[in-house]
Order: sequence, then C-alpha cells, then structure tokens
Amino acid sequence: MSHLFALRVYYEDTDFGGIVYHANYLKFIERARSEWVRSLGIDQRRMKAETGTVFAVRWMENDFLKPAVFDDELVVETRLDRLEGASLHLHQTVLRGAEALFTARVRLVCIGAAGRPVRLPAGLRAALSHAAGEKPG
Repeated sequence: MSHLFALRVYYEDTDFGGIVYHANYLKFIERARSEWVRSLGIDQRRMKAETGTVFAVRWMENDFLKPAVFDDELVVETRLDRLEGASLHLHQTVLRGAEALFTARVRLVCIGAAGRPVRLPAGLRAALSHAAGEKPG
C-alpha cells in the first residue's frame, strides 16, 4: 500500500538556477509523511499528549535523480517497507508524472519524553500493520 501526496513547485522552492533547491525535497517528503500518518487516522499531537511519543528521523538515504522546476506538479509516494519494535522503514519517491525525480529511504524511530527510543504505541502499531497489510498476530 502506498500513499500519494500532490504538490506544486513554487518559486520559493527553487534556487538561483531555477530548479528545486535540494533541501526542499526533504520538506516535500516530510509533508507527505505527515499526511500519510494523518490518513491512517493517527493524530500526532494527541499521540504526544497521551503517550509522550513522537517520531524522529533516525536515518535517511537520498538519491537526486532529475531536477524539478518552477510550477511542476509533483506527487510524493510514501510506502511502508518494514515495521519494527520502535521504528518503521519507509521508501518515498517524488514523481513528475511517471518520472522519478528523487528517492529516499527513511527510518523513523518512536521516541519518548526522555528522548530515547520506545516501542510503538499499540494503536499506532495496529494502524501501521493494517496499512502494511499485515495480519494481526
């Protein structure tokens, strides 16, 4: 299962050369991850208030394939690859039509109030397992 998030490249997203500034791809995929989590019915503010847990990027690997430019219509595809005790592994692709422009492999970790990894809360694990098509175990 994958989640699609549409966006348009604005002038402010580009650099002096007129192409999307490299750091803005990270913003695009962050927005897509937030919308993906929201689409699963997970309220991150409530999760923090009730369980004290938040997501943090633990590791990321990016590949800049082709440039996007002003006014391009893009789609960020987010896919859950693996779910672990305290973390999840995602694959994200920024597309212009069928053309991949940027890919990222992202490991998110769930951290508690003390800033240390904690197991994913049960409700979150259930929503993510359902999204991944796993059978309850």
